Amino acid sequence: MLKKIHVKDVKQGMFLQEICGSWMDHPFWKKSFTLTDPQDIKTLNECGIQEIWIDIEKGIDVDSSVTAESEEDQKNKIENSLLQAEKFTPKAIPRVSLQEEVDKARLIHSKSKAAVFSMFQEARMGKALQLTEVTSLVDEIGQSISRNPEAFLSLARLKTKDNYTYLHSVAVCALMIALGKQMGLEENLLQELGMAGLLHDVGKMMIPEDVLNKPGRLTDDEFTVIKNHPQRGWEILKGSPGVNEMALEVCLHHHEKMDGSGYPDKLSGEAISLFARMGAVCDVYDAITSVRCYKSGWEPAEAIRKMAEWQEGHFDKNVFHAFVKTIGIHPSGTLLRLKSGRLAVVIQQSEKSLLTPIVKAFFSTKSNAPIEPEIIDLAKSPDAIQCAEDAAKWGFDLKKLVGI
Repeated sequence: MLKKIHVKDVKQGMFLQEICGSWMDHPFWKKSFTLTDPQDIKTLNECGIQEIWIDIEKGIDVDSSVTAESEEDQKNKIENSLLQAEKFTPKAIPRVSLQEEVDKARLIHSKSKAAVFSMFQEARMGKALQLTEVTSLVDEIGQSISRNPEAFLSLARLKTKDNYTYLHSVAVCALMIALGKQMGLEENLLQELGMAGLLHDVGKMMIPEDVLNKPGRLTDDEFTVIKNHPQRGWEILKGSPGVNEMALEVCLHHHEKMDGSGYPDKLSGEAISLFARMGAVCDVYDAITSVRCYKSGWEPAEAIRKMAEWQEGHFDKNVFHAFVKTIGIHPSGTLLRLKSGRLAVVIQQSEKSLLTPIVKAFFSTKSNAPIEPEIIDLAKSPDAIQCAEDAAKWGFDLKKLVGI
């Protein structure tokens, strides 16, 4: 049986099932373990994590005086939070079809990867960044997002542990632009948002690779080195011509949290700029859906639910709800089981409801066999979503099914 508790109530002998936060927020490598070392408890209380899940069947329970939350309570809270995003009024964005945009998006994505790799290597060598080439690429990414955001955002999820740092920056660039469009920000700000997303993690070029890609628990000193990357990035950008204030702000403060438990300056609430708050959401989402050397990425739908669980004190709620509206409760590429018994992959969000995306049904669980693919707009169909499924367990290549 799982219980969610505040870290101040943690004690030795408890079985830590899950830490409520991105793995960028703490130095622990293992997802689940018994708390036997007092140093681990000290680290939990000092790293900015607020809550954890414990399994009382594998370790000791909390005292009767401690407030704990059940799985059912948490599930209901998450559902209510995600449905609040339905109330967020979207900006109408005319779009071309996914098939029409995906080849253009693939070319832009490939160019972006090469440009960011080159730019970041210059940063690693201590050179000032030259932004002329990437400025035009940010414009191209923005144009692709305008034509059909699903195409580029789906491609941006395709990373390996080896190219993560570079493609993470490209993905956050695209997510920032898409989020800005959803929030109705002016066009002149969208290019700046994209550039800020592209540059937000440049400070990681100053982190030793054996620390940045360590496939195990970080020491306290190593974790401190990692947490220095916003400051190191800010210093690089400050010395580079043509870098605007938004990029500097997002780089320095995309790890701040609304409750003041983030870093490097422990800012809280309105002291964190809107653009840094947007950067925080986009950065976390892409990070936790990506494969890393020490962890597999979560599926997009699971990532959204995890972020909804952590959002209190972590994210700006209005920004998070706008983000959910941007990519969906069931983002593109999510495998769903429909009430008809068919399996379907989400290929596009619906403008009518977050609960009725456009999907491609391709498999029958009743006959356990492939079926003729069918595009279904769930807003116009008697069929409906039953639950999300783990694509890895089924062995499907969803990239081919989506068309990317």
